[in-house]
Amino acid sequence: MWIWFGLAVVALIGEVMSGTFYLLLVALGLACGGIAAWLNVDLEWQLVVCAVVSLAGLWILRRTGVLKKREVDARSNSDVHIDIGQTVEVESWSDAGQARVWYRGAHWQAELAAGQPREPGVYVISEMRGTRLVLTRKA
Repeated sequence: MWIWFGLAVVALIGEVMSGTFYLLLVALGLACGGIAAWLNVDLEWQLVVCAVVSLAGLWILRRTGVLKKREVDARSNSDVHIDIGQTVEVESWSDAGQARVWYRGAHWQAELAAGQPREPGVYVISEMRGTRLVLTRKA
């Protein structure tokens, strides 16, 4: 019986170190297996209880959206790139919709975002593609 609770504690420690909900579900399943052992249930049923509780918890968290992936498009996220939203001056565009702009003390390669007019002027950095700035016309 105590091995179940010991394993649950180890899973909880792993949960604290990793910050995911998965080990928390495993710890809950292991604790329920320990309760089943305390009630003198056969080992096979202890294992079944552990698995069912862990999987049911996973199912519930997925259905409620707690474990939903929160992917962020880093290319256009100002929390990832401090340059998003900054302005630059474009003197001229090439026929391919590219330019060299002076930004943060250096020359950068820039390209025009889709659907933008190819005119000189002030532009806003809307996206980063590698080291290339993607610009949109400042409103």
